[in-house]
Amino acid sequence: MRYLLLIYTEERTEATPQEDIAAEMEGYNAFGDEIRNRGLFEAGEALHPTAAATTVRVRDGQTVTTDGPFAETKEALGGFYLINAKDLDEAIEVAAKIPGAKHGSIEVRPIFDFGAAEGSNPEAVGATG
Repeated sequence: MRYLLLIYTEERTEATPQEDIAAEMEGYNAFGDEIRNRGLFEAGEALHPTAAATTVRVRDGQTVTTDGPFAETKEALGGFYLINAKDLDEAIEVAAKIPGAKHGSIEVRPIFDFGAAEGSNPEAVGATG
């Protein structure tokens, strides 16, 4: 089953020392290598800070845009990995290895499989029972 691992961390407001950035990137590179070697990796990207975001809404048929994120929060979505894990336990085990989990949080979300929705197996489409 596919899972999206959403990385939430506090956005930095001060300059980060280069050695801290290098150590964090080394951790992410090692994590990426591991999930690729395990055959779990499908996609992953880092995101620009929330200041670069644009929120889009449609009201009365009109598109309305707002600079910045949808919500003001202490932690912001900084990136994601899309993996294909055998079950939620494996997805959680993988999520715990993301370096951002040490100072933020990782949200594990199953991907709804619309192709499986045509079948009769509710577990295949992420249903809970």
